[in-house]
Amino acid sequence: MFRRTFWFTTGVAAGVWATTKVNRKLKQLTPESLAVTAANKAIDAGGRLKDRAVDFALEVRDNMARREAELGDALGLGAPVDRELPPPRGYAVIENRNSSKYVEGPARASTYTTNPYNRNEDH
Repeated sequence: MFRRTFWFTTGVAAGVWATTKVNRKLKQLTPESLAVTAANKAIDAGGRLKDRAVDFALEVRDNMARREAELGDALGLGAPVDRELPPPRGYAVIENRNSSKYVEGPARASTYTTNPYNRNEDH
C-alpha cells in the first residue's frame, strides 16, 4: 500500500510539474508576450548602441583636440600674435602691350606703383 501511495504521489507531482512547464512555455509563445520580449530586447540593444556611439564620439573629440594641438604646435599657431597691421603694399600695374601707348625702346618707368584707388595721393 505504501508503494502505491508513493508512486501515485510521484506521478501527480510529475504531472503538475510538467503541466506548469508547458503552460509557462505556451504563455511565452503568445503574440503579446513575443512582442513584449522583442521590444525589451530592442530597447536593451538601443541602449548599448547609444552608449557605444557616445563613447566613440567622445574618443573622436579627444583625438581631434590632441591632433589639433599637435598641428598647432607644428605650425607655430600657439605663438603670441602681433596685433599691429603690416604696412600697405603697392599694387602691380599690368600694361596692355597691344595698346597704342606701348612704345618700344628704352625701359619704361617701374611697373609698380602705389594703390591707384587711394585718392589722397597725387597721381
